[in-house]
Amino acid sequence: MSKLTATRRLSPQELDAFGAELDALRARTMAQVGKVDADYIRNVVRWMRFIGFGGRALLMVGAIGGAFVPWLLWPACILGALMLGLAKILENMEVGHNVIHGQYDFMADPQFNSHTYEWDIVATSDNWRHSHNFRHHTYTNVRGMDDDIGYGLLRIFPEQRWRPFYLLQPFIAVVFALYFQWGVAIQELKLGRWVARKMPKGKMRRDFAPVGRKMGRQLLKDYVLFPALAGPFFLPVLLGNLVANGIRNVWTYVVIFCGHFTADAETFPKESIRNESRGHWYMRQLRGSSNIGGGRLMNLLTGNLSHQIEHHFYPDVPAHRYGALSVEVREICARYGQPYNTGSLPRQFGEVAWRILRHAFPSRPRRSTTSRKLQTA
Repeated sequence: MSKLTATRRLSPQELDAFGAELDALRARTMAQVGKVDADYIRNVVRWMRFIGFGGRALLMVGAIGGAFVPWLLWPACILGALMLGLAKILENMEVGHNVIHGQYDFMADPQFNSHTYEWDIVATSDNWRHSHNFRHHTYTNVRGMDDDIGYGLLRIFPEQRWRPFYLLQPFIAVVFALYFQWGVAIQELKLGRWVARKMPKGKMRRDFAPVGRKMGRQLLKDYVLFPALAGPFFLPVLLGNLVANGIRNVWTYVVIFCGHFTADAETFPKESIRNESRGHWYMRQLRGSSNIGGGRLMNLLTGNLSHQIEHHFYPDVPAHRYGALSVEVREICARYGQPYNTGSLPRQFGEVAWRILRHAFPSRPRRSTTSRKLQTA
């Protein structure tokens, strides 16, 4: 049964007022941004580095010490891999993603500059700024314009054309989760166009060059340099780095998919954004996004993308403010009769898993969204 209440259709005047209220909420919040936000992100970075150093140290202790004290090997390496995975999650979700959105540009600190920050995954920040910050956030869930709909691999919505290839998607989805950073890395390369020979000669080579360099640096750091520090006992360190990256990949995949592909999330045709007003834009972000309940720890571990609705409304507002913003956002949505999609992590991910399984097989587009426009009454 749908979690969403029936949506009240708004008159043009109501839709304008809806957008104006949400704009005003952003303006009030941005007027408060300052030292509190700078202190917050600097504290997160300090803890991230501490946890990451501790994880790498434990991997070394387990690898080297385990050769002489066998019972030390597995406990130290398992705890080390978990800590390193946690540090990578914090770097990607709470620091990298939010810094690249420009949330901390007000600090004028080169460490938190959205245009120069390079994060700890094989994908380049430059490509992410285009595929995510621009295309995804501008054209959220617009079919044929938002490349995050299925990432070119999965059929998540019935409005996507079915092909026999999608029968494999339950298996592909698992592999994609395990190697999610690699999928993000190649997303902007448009491999499908290259395979179909629809790309100008030499473009793939030019586009891949910076991605290839970033991949090489990450592989060298995680699977050569740090393991080499353990000398002949390198294997546990190498495996620990592999596990830590896998933990980060799977968690990032789960959070992102729960934020966009739950049962009540919608997609929209290209014509829905013609002459799109501010109110329409907010409405599209609202109906294409989903939140995850879970409290402050969940907020931290997701980079506050547990408040995906608020993030899509205000991508440049420091994300740790989304929890407070969500109270007023939800009240505004209720007052205008608009749905606010939220649920526990197990429930939201269960809906995502069902979508992946269901739409691996042929299915008809929903009548209400076959040619949906976010129309007013």
